[in-house]
Amino acid sequence: MSETDSEGYKYWVEWFLNTKGNEFFCEIDDEYILDRFNLTGLHAEVAHYQQAFDLITDQLDEDSFDDEQSKILDRSAKHLYGLIHARFIITTRGLIKMVEKYKRGDFGRCPRVYCNQQNLLPVGITDVPNEVSVKLYCCRCEDIYHPKSSRHCSIDGAYFGTSFPHMLLQAYPSLKPPPLTEAQRYVPKIFGFKIHNIANVHRWQDAQRKAQASRLAAYEAENKKN
Repeated sequence: MSETDSEGYKYWVEWFLNTKGNEFFCEIDDEYILDRFNLTGLHAEVAHYQQAFDLITDQLDEDSFDDEQSKILDRSAKHLYGLIHARFIITTRGLIKMVEKYKRGDFGRCPRVYCNQQNLLPVGITDVPNEVSVKLYCCRCEDIYHPKSSRHCSIDGAYFGTSFPHMLLQAYPSLKPPPLTEAQRYVPKIFGFKIHNIANVHRWQDAQRKAQASRLAAYEAENKKN
């Protein structure tokens, strides 16, 4: 974190959460981060783990590193925070914080017309880091979408995990809207007829034409013999 970047922010986490593109993240409780049990296994996932941890917890003397080293440590700190975040948001405290963000619409709203601006929740397609960027889940149509902002499209989906939105809705069932009715599902039509019905008719007509052609060919062959 450069002096320009950190201007106005006393703590690394405060700076990180106020950086454009990080609006999907919530603030992890200090107690959670400082409990090493919650970070089990993460040292193998993050380069320069100890220094990244010290940076997040504001214990690192950044002046002892040059600009290039600072950039490397900053990337490691962001990655570490993201991995801790995935664990924190499925705890009771984490769910409470994410519910507030969900209610405010911090994650955006479903682009589907019949979902009526339903609020979205971030979700990962995989729990493995550095594979797929974060997606947005709509609990009304039960489908996922790309974030609108390119800044959000670069966030690793593993920082939210595959289970988060479903655990939140199980913990807070009142937040889940009623399922879509048949009237709320778009059905493609041509001149008032459902396209799949027209397609069935076309397939039947094609089959009849082929059958008729086969019968005519057989009839002509029989006449030639006679």
